[in-house]
Amino acid sequence: MSTTKKIAGAALAAAIGVSTLSACGGGDAKDKVAGAGDAPKSKTVTLVSHDSFNVTDTVLKEFEQQSGYTVKVLKSGDAGAALNQEILTKGSPRGDVFFGVDNTLLSRALDNGIFTPYEVKGLGEVKPEYVLDKEHRVTPVDSGDICVNYDKQYFADKKLAPPQTLDDLVKPEYKNLLVTENAATSSPGLGFLLASVGKYGEDGWKDYWSKLRANGVEVVDGWEQAYNERFSGSAGGKKAKGDRPLVVSYASSPPVEVLYGEPQPAEAPTGVSTGTCFRQVEFAGLLKGAKNEAGGKALLDFLVGKKFQEDMPLQMFVNPVVKDAKLPELFTKHGVVIEKPENVAPETIAKNRDQWVKAWSALVVK
Repeated sequence: MSTTKKIAGAALAAAIGVSTLSACGGGDAKDKVAGAGDAPKSKTVTLVSHDSFNVTDTVLKEFEQQSGYTVKVLKSGDAGAALNQEILTKGSPRGDVFFGVDNTLLSRALDNGIFTPYEVKGLGEVKPEYVLDKEHRVTPVDSGDICVNYDKQYFADKKLAPPQTLDDLVKPEYKNLLVTENAATSSPGLGFLLASVGKYGEDGWKDYWSKLRANGVEVVDGWEQAYNERFSGSAGGKKAKGDRPLVVSYASSPPVEVLYGEPQPAEAPTGVSTGTCFRQVEFAGLLKGAKNEAGGKALLDFLVGKKFQEDMPLQMFVNPVVKDAKLPELFTKHGVVIEKPENVAPETIAKNRDQWVKAWSALVVK
């Protein structure tokens, strides 16, 4: 998943006015890493990631104790910036493992040959639909869904059923209700564009966006502005007097609204339009030229292990990819399972992403 998703969870919590679990857990792990300078180099394994990687300190410490390796986390900006740096340092990487390339950027990473193939232990426990690279240059670690969220109170007051599909969003009753992010500047904005490509095909998505524009869709630069300023259903949006009851966000946003609510509500104030979603999958891989290849392999095994997989949801607001990993009650009670998200093949995205975004900008942002 992109950095934006996990920053979204943190920003959502900040808008409500409390510290996030990511900040708490991330601080402990960072302190642990900072004190690892005395460890022999061969016993230090470096994970290069985007800024939103996080793990509970006790979970990381257990891996370190069992493996004998000390983990150093090198955070490198958002997902695209982090990947760019690894491409530029190809063959002489800054670390041993890279975490954070998703299916919208996967072909670019693979085409640049920055990874060494490694089939992780326990790969058989990973859901097969997430294994997109049969050469095992990358390993799936988490998944999540970009979806339209809706303000439950607004639709209850209007006695109007909330939209559930992409087709619904162009209907007259939902005119001037949706705010989305710019596909050229925002990961969820790009994901929503890709949802329309997946649904209507390369020949039909432009017509869909023409209808959406005619129906009053609002476009803003990024998730923070869309969700915490313009969306009427979020805590931040209420404070900002947002007047758009539909927003492009994530399927995990309603549980986060509950988690950081003060007082914590019995039910999420927002819902998910389950027929509007695009599935993101996030990967990790052993960097070519890694100084500690053995440690890197052990770390990759850890990332698909049950302990880490079950720790992720409340640390990074994403879903595990391992078959028997359990979600926390917060997710099962207040979240939704997206049964049929839209998907676009990574190689198709790689081939067309730039021209799609350019065409979308010309069509929608005028």
